[in-house]
Amino acid sequence: MSVLLAAAAEAALPVLRAVRDDQLARPTPCAEYDVRALLNHLFHVVVAFQTLAAKKDADFSRTPDRLGEYGTRWLDRFAAETARLVEAWAAPGAEDGLTGGMNLPARTVGAMVLLDLTVHSWDVARATGQPYVPADGCVAELRALVAQMGPTARKMNVFAEPLPVPPGAGDLDVLLAETGRDPQWTAG
Repeated sequence: MSVLLAAAAEAALPVLRAVRDDQLARPTPCAEYDVRALLNHLFHVVVAFQTLAAKKDADFSRTPDRLGEYGTRWLDRFAAETARLVEAWAAPGAEDGLTGGMNLPARTVGAMVLLDLTVHSWDVARATGQPYVPADGCVAELRALVAQMGPTARKMNVFAEPLPVPPGAGDLDVLLAETGRDPQWTAG
């Protein structure tokens, strides 16, 4: 999992580096988030899932304003936290057993943060008019996760209902549609 997380972070960081301050209020494919809120959510997930890798409970009751807290240094901090995330999931035993209060298999929990890092990077790229190419190997891993967790995620309103995709759609488009995203979404 740590290898996939490192690759996903490497694909995400150029997108995040290119976000301008004047783009922070733009809508995203996640209707409940603008770019700023989505970046804060992603930052929170990256930090919280380090704790889950250590088999401890993480607090998801509120999302800290990391962009406000770190100001112009937020991206450097985010990059450092993604490196810590990779280290946390590379630790011996991180993928074994059950994880934290979620009481889910640890590898599944690791794939959940991989999903956030991959899909939310696409969300940010779409919202800010940037290209995004997911890291090799991530989409296949994530399609398996979404197939497994999708029904529960939909009941919990984490995913919307899957959307249709045309025949021959690429794997990323299929993954996005399976999470309820329109692969053709634009900030309009």
